Amino acid sequence: MTEAFLSAVRAVVGDKGLLTDASAMEPHLVEERGLFRGAATAVARPASTEEVAAVVRLCAEHNVPVVPQGGNTGLVGGAVSDAGSLILSTARLNRIRAIDPVNFTMTVEAGCILADVQAAAAKEGCLFPLSLGAEGSCHIGGNLASNAGGLNVLRYGNTRDLTLGLEVVLADGRVWNGMKALGKDNTGYALKHLFVGGEGTLGIITAAVLKLFPAPAEKQTALLALDDVANVTVLLQKARAMSGDAVTAFELIHRFGMELATTHLDGITDPFEAPYPWYVLVEFSTSRPNADLRAVFEAFLESAFEDGVIVDGVVAESLDQTERMWRLREGLPEAQKHEGGSIKHDIAVPVGRVPEFLTRAMAAVEAAMPGLRPCPFGHVGDGNIHFNLTQPVGMDAKEYLGHWEEMNRIVHDIVVEMEGSISAEHGVGQLKVDEIVHYKSAVEIDLLRSIKKALDPQGIMNPGKMVRA
Repeated sequence: MTEAFLSAVRAVVGDKGLLTDASAMEPHLVEERGLFRGAATAVARPASTEEVAAVVRLCAEHNVPVVPQGGNTGLVGGAVSDAGSLILSTARLNRIRAIDPVNFTMTVEAGCILADVQAAAAKEGCLFPLSLGAEGSCHIGGNLASNAGGLNVLRYGNTRDLTLGLEVVLADGRVWNGMKALGKDNTGYALKHLFVGGEGTLGIITAAVLKLFPAPAEKQTALLALDDVANVTVLLQKARAMSGDAVTAFELIHRFGMELATTHLDGITDPFEAPYPWYVLVEFSTSRPNADLRAVFEAFLESAFEDGVIVDGVVAESLDQTERMWRLREGLPEAQKHEGGSIKHDIAVPVGRVPEFLTRAMAAVEAAMPGLRPCPFGHVGDGNIHFNLTQPVGMDAKEYLGHWEEMNRIVHDIVVEMEGSISAEHGVGQLKVDEIVHYKSAVEIDLLRSIKKALDPQGIMNPGKMVRA
């Protein structure tokens, strides 16, 4: 990366749009889990799609690798940079261009913070349903690039399902304008699906047309206790059937997770008098006024008790109680940090096989390392479990994390045998770039590499992520 190149970038983005000072760059070089550290030479902060395109053209001309970065909240090293690369931050691309409550669409730039997108939709009486723990700092562009999942996938789908159109800067600096607010368009290959979930390896998403939904008029939330994990899918089936598919979220928590939350999260206490091995946080919602959702919810709970599917339960009677229940679930990753090293897996199996996976995988990892403490939790409604493994008490964290590959092989072998996925919603990034080669077929890897080569022949777009050349 030459001074001439940096001067050319500065001419495009201005002095405040180019960071080369070590202290100013530092927030862009750290990674959420601390598994990777960036080493970029500079950070560009363009303020428009035109500026992004101009910077990417310069990178192509000078053969400089470019690493797109949003809120830098990713969990697989997907926005981590190598020496000699340019980080392209979307932070200044933060305009909400339009909201159409009649068409139930919203046009936003990639640097918009997810919580701001949610709030803007709510002002128009609409709902943008993507919701995850980092929503106060993650950018919608990063959500799109990683095809983020979150808490409401069961009802509304992943980010890909919430996307109608995209604006993308390609590897040569051209701009693809695919910003159609259409639910149907069969005029060619579905190009947007290459970039949603593409982790910035094929192009840089600069804006999107998103789907909105009617805002909920009523919600009902409860934390339920189960004495057998086999009942979790029975409970889900009952909830969907009895609610008319009004289940918004269905989150599983293991007893160890409850202990972590009540020990390490401020204001969180165990709402049950006795401990139980498993818990489910379930939420129904409806946009229909005067729907009497509470009666439907109570009928569901009564049926689950009568059938022995649940053994105890606490229904949220106020907004404060609802928020504390969600804080318990969403705070689990934070609470885990207080217990030492954690080897994390973001897996998915067919929904009906979630209990089988949990039973098999927990037994396998505990046999491989006695004293290890599994902390599974997640979105049972779509088969996505965060199968996190906390180190044994007293073990050195660095020594424990040295067993990451060993635990990967145990867990991922079971997942793949069950026709699941080793990355359900966090992506591949650097963390799993070699792992997918181990499990995917040669044909599939060849297809991925062919697409990468076709759209990024120089290999400058977020190199080393998703698929190696």
